Amino acid sequence: MKISEIAKLTQLAPSKIRFYEHIGLLKNVQRKANGYRSYPPEAVTVLKLITTAQQAGFSLDELRSLLPSDMEAWDHSFLLQSLHQKVRDIEDMEQKLAASKAQLLDVLADIEAKPEDMDCADNAKRVLSQYGLGKPEH
Repeated sequence: MKISEIAKLTQLAPSKIRFYEHIGLLKNVQRKANGYRSYPPEAVTVLKLITTAQQAGFSLDELRSLLPSDMEAWDHSFLLQSLHQKVRDIEDMEQKLAASKAQLLDVLADIEAKPEDMDCADNAKRVLSQYGLGKPEH
């Protein structure tokens, strides 16, 4: 298959496809006598795996170690271990995001509770002092 066909099937730019080939994620690409690349049919599957995995939070380095050189030679236990680890990473990130969200909601509530007679700058100082981030006013 030509790169234009692969790009159309995967909705990836040809430059992105060449990049994945260059960094070793897309293998088994042949060069024709005229210098054009020829992609095997499984390249579509590999590219879809790459984009799906990236959306799930896998880095290119993680993908490089995860994807087999031959799509028929998956290391089942390593694949499961990697997927379980990514789930744990996402759960940790969810906890951190939830804590950050809660803190921001607290700050937001404190800012919205600005006394009528206080200007915004003094209110910011008041809120910051509640979180130990500013000098308390006397």
